[in-house]
Amino acid sequence: MGPQMKMLAGPQMAFLRPTCLSSPFAAFQLSRCFSTSSPALDWLTPKFMERSKSPKGRPHVPTGGSSRGTTVVWGDYGLRMKDHDRRLPAASLKLAEETIKRRLRGMNYTLYKRVSANIGVYTKGNEQRMGKGKGKFDYWTAKVAVSRIVFELKGDLHEKIAREAFRLAGHKLPGLWEFVKKGDPPVVGITKLGNGVTLESLKRPRRSPALGTDNMATPPNSTSSSSSASP
Repeated sequence: MGPQMKMLAGPQMAFLRPTCLSSPFAAFQLSRCFSTSSPALDWLTPKFMERSKSPKGRPHVPTGGSSRGTTVVWGDYGLRMKDHDRRLPAASLKLAEETIKRRLRGMNYTLYKRVSANIGVYTKGNEQRMGKGKGKFDYWTAKVAVSRIVFELKGDLHEKIAREAFRLAGHKLPGLWEFVKKGDPPVVGITKLGNGVTLESLKRPRRSPALGTDNMATPPNSTSSSSSASP
């Protein structure tokens, strides 16, 4: 017996003794001393800490006409931010999730989360001098842009019940929220597409025509000041 095994031979160190080596059939080991299953991932806590401290910044709002993340994809109903982009703390998101689960207790449903809290917030104490970094880690947040879907519901639920669950969850979150259904038109910024509003019309320049040229069949071309005048 080696010196390492002699240290673990006493009854006081039995809890440190590997169980896979105590089997009489040591030559036919079919199990490992550690678990090979990956731990469950949490949408409110990243798997690894940040390599560098995240700046405060603002959520990225697409300005090129993108409507990604503004429609219901997996479920039948959704909860969408309405007023302004902001950072949602992980504690508020967890409280909203628990509120939805408490309202829908005993029902057959699936709750989808469209955001994840992966941005760290660092704070410093009161009456601290300027400089010396951002401070210590405080909590995790999720940067959510305006008109972004946060929760989705799918299952054997009536629309009124899903609307009530999302209403209660919206009271636990900062800002204004709205209830959307699958098939509702997407949103570009804060403008909803539909009812004659298209993405092409939003991209079209909104320059009004010159005065007196509304009723003309062929309005005159504008001339620049750099062009030479005809004799």
